[in-house]
Amino acid sequence: MFASGAAGLVWQMVWTTQISLVLGHEIIAVLSVLAAFFGGLAAGSLLLAHRIEHSKYPGRWYAGLELLIAVWAVLAGIVFPSFLPQLSRWIGAEPGVLVHWSAAFAVPFIALLPATVALGATFPAIERQARALGQQALASAYAANTAGAMAGVLLAVFVFIPDLGLRATTWLFAGVNLACAALAWWMWGRQDSPSHSSHHDAAVTSQTAQLAATAEAVPESAPNVARTLRDLTGRLFLTGLLGVGYEVLAVRVLSQVTENTVYTYALMLAVFLLGTALGAAVLHKLRSGGPVASDEIDRALAALALSVAVSGISLWWADRWVVLPSAVLGQSVAAALLGELAAGAFAMLLPAIVMGALFSLLCLRAQQHGMALGRAVGINTAGAALAPLLFGALLLPQLGAKVVLVLVGVFYLTLRSWRSWNGTLGWVSLLVILTIALLAPMLRFVDLPPGAQVLSYREGVMAAVSVVEDSEGVARLHINNRVQEGTSASGLVETRLAQIPLLLHPAPRNALFLGLGTGYTAQAAALDEAVHVDAVELIPEVIEAAGIFSLKPGAPEAARPISTYAADARRYVQATPQRYDVVVADLFHPARSGAGSLYTAEHFAAVRSRLQPGGLFCQWLALHQMDVQTLRSIVAAFMQVYPEGIAVLASNSLDTPVLGLVARPDHVLWRLEDVRSRLQAVPPKVAQALQGAKLEDEYALLGSVIAGPQSLRRFAGDAPVNTDDLPVVAHRAPWINYVADSTPRERLGTLLKLLQPGLEGVLAPPYGPAAQRLQAYWTARVAYLSLGMRVQPHPDPVRMLQQLREPLLNIVAMSPEFRPASEPLAALAKAVRIPAPDLADQVEKDLQSALTTPFKPSKL
Repeated sequence: MFASGAAGLVWQMVWTTQISLVLGHEIIAVLSVLAAFFGGLAAGSLLLAHRIEHSKYPGRWYAGLELLIAVWAVLAGIVFPSFLPQLSRWIGAEPGVLVHWSAAFAVPFIALLPATVALGATFPAIERQARALGQQALASAYAANTAGAMAGVLLAVFVFIPDLGLRATTWLFAGVNLACAALAWWMWGRQDSPSHSSHHDAAVTSQTAQLAATAEAVPESAPNVARTLRDLTGRLFLTGLLGVGYEVLAVRVLSQVTENTVYTYALMLAVFLLGTALGAAVLHKLRSGGPVASDEIDRALAALALSVAVSGISLWWADRWVVLPSAVLGQSVAAALLGELAAGAFAMLLPAIVMGALFSLLCLRAQQHGMALGRAVGINTAGAALAPLLFGALLLPQLGAKVVLVLVGVFYLTLRSWRSWNGTLGWVSLLVILTIALLAPMLRFVDLPPGAQVLSYREGVMAAVSVVEDSEGVARLHINNRVQEGTSASGLVETRLAQIPLLLHPAPRNALFLGLGTGYTAQAAALDEAVHVDAVELIPEVIEAAGIFSLKPGAPEAARPISTYAADARRYVQATPQRYDVVVADLFHPARSGAGSLYTAEHFAAVRSRLQPGGLFCQWLALHQMDVQTLRSIVAAFMQVYPEGIAVLASNSLDTPVLGLVARPDHVLWRLEDVRSRLQAVPPKVAQALQGAKLEDEYALLGSVIAGPQSLRRFAGDAPVNTDDLPVVAHRAPWINYVADSTPRERLGTLLKLLQPGLEGVLAPPYGPAAQRLQAYWTARVAYLSLGMRVQPHPDPVRMLQQLREPLLNIVAMSPEFRPASEPLAALAKAVRIPAPDLADQVEKDLQSALTTPFKPSKL
């Protein structure tokens, strides 16, 4: 059972990952795939319950089910890569809600149905075989199966998928299922069940009689048995619904204080599975056997309501539990993961333990009244299948986490019988729940610096989106209180992020921006009324929040409206028939769950198919969000699709450096004169923005190049290519999020050493004096950034000028066109004119001499 449970959760992780690559990470797709998986499990338990319960050879059933899972997993591994991409095109870029929901549920449900049906029936089959051997082992079998599931999710996320990839993991665990099938056939294939047919009926009758004798003291009539079964059916369904609903609630709240990576979700799920396994194991250990009385279930329901309330209270301090291990043990990856584990344990472990015990009690009582275990499991799983949609898509966004927590506790109490209220446990549970309802504040996390205020807070279906304004009037966009998606003070950089790709295209007429954030980048692209801009954003609440930033002083004023689409960027690119002159991919945080798929070779190839002839693609990468090794895997994926790609640096920032991978597949090389003509042709509104963004001439624009194709290929080296099958980024990028291995400026310094721009592969020959000036510009920029890493800031401008005078003059002498060196030098000279006029005069004289000295190009 342990191995079978492990394989089952591995299949859920693998198939959910594969399908989400096509259906997208919109909440519709995520929740529908989960519901489809649970729905298949429920169907398997319900449809096969009677056959398995009355089978003469339950061991053969188990062996056959494991064989079916293995065969279907192999077929899915072969067919899915070629079949699934067609699905996104069929759904379309802008599907209606009904079409999207239907496709997102129906396709996974049908495609996985044989395997999920088999998975749903394996537990009833193995438990039936145990009873055939004279062992009453429901609770222990459930504990072993769930413990295996916990091990499976941890092994899949931490070991097999990052090391082997999805395909190899499929072959490995298909082998596990085959081994389980072979072992089961060898042990039980020829073994008759002593509880078959009439023997089974007699055993059920005996169990019912024992129950009547010990619990009700009088024999139950047929109507009473029927009423008991109806009551059990309702309880099984609702406990499955409420149990997974509470898990959805806890994970959603914890996502606001954890790093929300692929490892975060694995740890949260592992805690929940560990709890249910412990609950079943403890029940098996403590119960001496015999029938389950209704009072036991009532007490378990009251205990579950109390545990949900008490653990729910811990959610208000979740931000403290997360940092506690690091505060005690110091900063490390292990401490960071332990913090997420601790927050999950405080929130979910105790309720999950009681859930595991309660589920076992309900199943035992159902069996005592003649209900097959498979039917009981199926009813419970059907409730669980509904929970992600009901809680994740409806209740949490509409009511908030606090109200939903109270409702879960209250509904658990309503499942108890009226006579159980004679005890104190139920009243204590109700008192704690009412205390939460009346006294607890809203269950949300928004960090507010001194003097800051919340401009907007929306509890969306996918995430909580907030806009916080500090004491200086700077607004910041946050997702789940963790990811900063931009500020109202970043206009210069946002203009460069938009205009560098647009200016590198000779005449763009339409552009697609993948990711919206504050909207500044898309608005900066729409300054030119000749350019139509489409923007795709995964989280609808971010689109609403962007409206706040558009009203802030200094926000770019688009010349024409931007068309925004609330959709998964990857699915949109796969599905839209529209072709674009320019596609710009935003700074997707690579560590966030789902973002890694936007850096795969398959996604880059899909973007290429959406480019017009002569079109250009730019993928921006935030070096402060990834280590060099992760960057190498992304570059390797990009160069696999765009072998003549180049890299540009968005700005000269040392603490938030942004690298851009740029490719123009149909026109590989640029010409300085063409870029000059392009800049001279921009409308006045764009020209004004370019002046503020320091992109006035062709040297400033092409001077942003940091590497040509040969340099990028050397940089990528033998790094593993980030692909759909081997999601390197999703599993590597989180580590730097937990504990940084270097500072952003140290990574930039490493990059400057490894990436060296050259005219070959960037400019079209022949290389005249203008090309030599560009080469000098690149050399000056490297010297300027290296100087910035060494310089010691000082509040006294005289001290700063004395420190920077000679180095900056040398840089200006290298490249008079490199204004980032000459402009600050002139500004410092102006700042010291009153305290040190002689120094100011001398610096201005030296600067003028450096700017007017005839340029002496070096040999190329």
